Amino acid sequence: MTPNPHTLTPLNDAERTLGVVVGFDGSEQSFLALHYAARAAQRRDSQLTVVNAYRLPVHFYSTLAALPPEGEADLPRQDSEAVLAQAHEYLKDYPGHVVAHSVEGDAAGVLVKLSAAAQLVVLGGRGRGGFVGRIVGSVATAVPAHAHCPTVIVPDSYDPQAGVGPDEGRFSPAQDPRPVVVGVDGSSISRVAALQAAEAAAERGAPLHAIIALLPLDDVTGWYPGIGFDSSYAEQRRRELEEHAQAEAAWLQSRVPGAQVSGAVEVGAAEDVLAQRSAEAQLTVVGTRGRGGLRSALLGSTSRSILTSASGPVMVVPELPDPRLEDQPQFPV
Repeated sequence: MTPNPHTLTPLNDAERTLGVVVGFDGSEQSFLALHYAARAAQRRDSQLTVVNAYRLPVHFYSTLAALPPEGEADLPRQDSEAVLAQAHEYLKDYPGHVVAHSVEGDAAGVLVKLSAAAQLVVLGGRGRGGFVGRIVGSVATAVPAHAHCPTVIVPDSYDPQAGVGPDEGRFSPAQDPRPVVVGVDGSSISRVAALQAAEAAAERGAPLHAIIALLPLDDVTGWYPGIGFDSSYAEQRRRELEEHAQAEAAWLQSRVPGAQVSGAVEVGAAEDVLAQRSAEAQLTVVGTRGRGGLRSALLGSTSRSILTSASGPVMVVPELPDPRLEDQPQFPV
């Protein structure tokens, strides 16, 4: 059996002292992530932790005369603190508790380490370090794959002012009637993601739609021309999955007080179904991997695809231990 590459602990708010952690580098995308994170921290009544990571350059000097002036090595740290000052200015009207950290190290590595003490990590789709044409930057894909808590990736389509009333503060949680959407496939990993999605929906007062994707039968039989297409089998399979979807929804609702959960089956590849649904959702939730991925792949193909194709924020949930899984539905999907 392949060993777990990192140790994960249950999400215990009392131990997750950093609250909502947001990676901030001063880019336009990171300002959107900062706003999203501030709202999330307000909604959870938790600390907002703003982090900027910097790297010290490695130089080689052949003579003593070539040594830089004293204090030059502090410039990266000073630049990092200047970036955090931008975040501080942006948050001047924020009513919650804010802590900022300038940390030496690789951005992805720093955020993964801090995620062990966080309830949630929030990132922009890409930052200053990425190529302009990339939809999702290297940090935004590396952190969800290794984080010890859920990670939300905020796209550039996120509107900080949407759903905020004229008499509300700009960081007040938005009143958004759109649902939270989660993909489920009957695996324990997807159920951990579904539990986190149900909690997110409950704290927003939003409905949760749990979606099972049914791959079209003709997509499968196309690889085997001699088999042919049996529409009666496809309909039977759909009915079976509809029953499973309803059972998944009932189980989730019983485990997360206040959640309003519905289950449905939609025909199509999981990544296509969820990408389409994301256009009408306030949050799309996926596990790091599901039944279709290799157990050694930390971020499965569906999760990677959703990060690049979703129309709104995406939460990626790692394989966290959760005592609520002890009585999970025992049928396979």
